[in-house]
Amino acid sequence: MADSELRAKGRAMRRKLMGEAFATKLDGAVYSDPIMEKFAEVTQENVFGNLWTRAGLDLKTRALVTVISDVSTGREEELKLHLRFARNQGWTEDELAEALVHLSGYIGAPLVRGAMLVAVEVFKELRAEA
Repeated sequence: MADSELRAKGRAMRRKLMGEAFATKLDGAVYSDPIMEKFAEVTQENVFGNLWTRAGLDLKTRALVTVISDVSTGREEELKLHLRFARNQGWTEDELAEALVHLSGYIGAPLVRGAMLVAVEVFKELRAEA
């Protein structure tokens, strides 16, 4: 895929959401592989360049929607990333924990328990990085 203005916009949005240091770390550890580079091309353009930059919702709201989607579908690996996005957009640990607890009444305790364990891990990492 040729580099495009939309992909460049998406790369900038991705770095804004996850933070420069974590984005650089992730790029070196995961996206330097040629196979994963193909995935990065598509997500940088379509997800970050298109969806995250749309008008209509602020980044803070989009981050919470994404966290809820991950929890509801049991996507714990993605949840690790998206909890970072949410914290970087101003959600507190307590607010995110409360949102997860609230979900237990709608999607079930097992999914929420797994998500809470992920949140504990991510929040510890973020505090250590600060």
